Amino acid sequence: MTAEHLTTLERIHQAARLEFLEKGFRSASLRNIVKSVGMTTGAFYGYYKSKEDLFDALVGEHYDYLIGRFKDAQQEFADLPYEKQPEVLGEISGLCMFDMLHYAYAHLEECKLILCCSDGTRFAGLIDEMVEIETDATHAYFKILEELGRPSPQIDPQLEHILITGMFHTFFELVIHEMPLNAAENYVKEMRAFYTAGWMKIMGQ
Repeated sequence: MTAEHLTTLERIHQAARLEFLEKGFRSASLRNIVKSVGMTTGAFYGYYKSKEDLFDALVGEHYDYLIGRFKDAQQEFADLPYEKQPEVLGEISGLCMFDMLHYAYAHLEECKLILCCSDGTRFAGLIDEMVEIETDATHAYFKILEELGRPSPQIDPQLEHILITGMFHTFFELVIHEMPLNAAENYVKEMRAFYTAGWMKIMGQ
């Protein structure tokens, strides 16, 4: 769609994406965004209350999808019978990773805004939130292994945090660097195999 056929709101979003991607949320200038659209600041406030609200409008639904999809995968695994969980360890989370990858590539600019440009907003904590969810799920799985008579050795909490955080940073690096999708899919497959084998070893399974 050509610029002259865009609505005012669409032009605001277009200008905001460019400004946020170039400068990040903290350094982005609302004045520059408004000026590039050819409107007054007062007119802008008829659409959004603040720069924060504008950023939220661009990325909020995408953040919610990524977190929601990840939570759903964890719940799907937790709802399985205990004896079934060790058999499918990595499968459900692997499918989740592919879903998130494809979603991110379909909404690349918005996801890059979350991953690279969201410092100063609530969205900057995406990886930290996923790490917390994964850590809680890991601890729940340790308890299940114990109930199954297959207890895991004690894992140092700092090492656990480093490994889980590293996994998510590795995954999202594919998106940040816009690796070709077919290559990214292969890397996710290899990454999942690597981390699953590593965790199985650490857990003594």
